[in-house]
Amino acid sequence: MITFHKYHGLGNDYIVIDPAREMEPLTPDRVRRICHRNYGIGGDGILLGPIETRNADFEVRIFNPDGSEAEKSGNGLRIFSRYLSDTKRVSSGAFTIATIGGIVESRIDENTRMISVAMGTVSFNSRDIPVAGQDREVINETVIIDGRDIVFSAATIGNPHCVIFYDPISSKLAKTLGPQIEIHSLFPNRTNVQFARVINRNNIRIEIWERGAGYTLASGSSASAAAATAHRLGLTDREMTVHMPGGRLEIRIDENNAVTLTGPVTRVASGVLDDEIFLYPTVC
Repeated sequence: MITFHKYHGLGNDYIVIDPAREMEPLTPDRVRRICHRNYGIGGDGILLGPIETRNADFEVRIFNPDGSEAEKSGNGLRIFSRYLSDTKRVSSGAFTIATIGGIVESRIDENTRMISVAMGTVSFNSRDIPVAGQDREVINETVIIDGRDIVFSAATIGNPHCVIFYDPISSKLAKTLGPQIEIHSLFPNRTNVQFARVINRNNIRIEIWERGAGYTLASGSSASAAAATAHRLGLTDREMTVHMPGGRLEIRIDENNAVTLTGPVTRVASGVLDDEIFLYPTVC
């Protein structure tokens, strides 16, 4: 039996599991079954934590629904922060969370229930992301996808992103080109993909194909990467609202290219998952 807590950040839903309360290891197969929309609880990923650490106040591991492990997730970190608050592990003030993509600082506004995460510094360097080829800043390069020239920029904020400014953007575009770009040979570790459109200097809209998860309604790291890329290209100011199908996140970029994102988190459910789901074959 697995005790779980489920939350969503603008429709991007995660299942939180406390490793101190569970005996079985969280294998890729178990992750896939738990996250399956028909055979499990359904989710865009699992947050395993808090984990004991000496490097930060807390540590969390982030799993994609395909069983792979993610370096960082903006919405996942905001959800984990809300869980820490709900379980009385944190109150007011800032606290730090370690991920395999780096340490972030989180803060919860007790009056508005908005959660802010300092995601870290965005890099466009090919070695950091990574992107194949010579060491360079990956800005406005061209790749042929599905028979068309696609102009893209690449970035990392602890996990890899490919940002494409396109007009018009749609869920169909993300679902058609996203899977091909995710696994393109340019990206040795695969990549998250954002299709973006600038509304004005303080607003952009994105559609998201997430590595290991597929089409998603919202993503904090995707919003951060798209916003930082828009600013790097001179299309927006340092503060902007990123509009996604699931809702909006507020982004602030400082002079060192460090990104802070702010948005709401909604508690969905708490319960117990029966071990029976692991006993029979499923289509995952």
